[in-house]
Amino acid sequence: MPTSLTRTVAFRALHRLYRPDWTEARNREVFGPLSDPPGHAHDYTCAVTVRGPVDETMGMVMDLGQLDLVMREEIVAPFDGKHLNLDVPAFAYGRTLPTCEALAAHVYPRVAARLPAGVALERVRVMEDPTLYADCTGLP
Repeated sequence: MPTSLTRTVAFRALHRLYRPDWTEARNREVFGPLSDPPGHAHDYTCAVTVRGPVDETMGMVMDLGQLDLVMREEIVAPFDGKHLNLDVPAFAYGRTLPTCEALAAHVYPRVAARLPAGVALERVRVMEDPTLYADCTGLP
């Protein structure tokens, strides 16, 4: 019977909602103080949910150590302590804005590609704070 398992990690990162193709006034109008340099920090939480059959030998959907390694390498290492606009090429100024939605969509295929056979990625949830989060399920 398929079962899901969710593991959560935390990281602290800065981001700035700013489009260089817009004027300062337009950025301020749309994003308010979130467009101010140098940006602002969040203590993010990212939850990854995997699904699959429970392995009879291990009693798990997948080896938790393996999932932890994937999450450290694909989520924590690239983002923790970083300024997302300056340190992560996908979120450089003029590219994708580093919203929680964009972070979840960015992380999803990277984690999915590293899961063992028979284990599927059900969801990546990125929380900026307790009141704001985005889910990516990989579905169109």
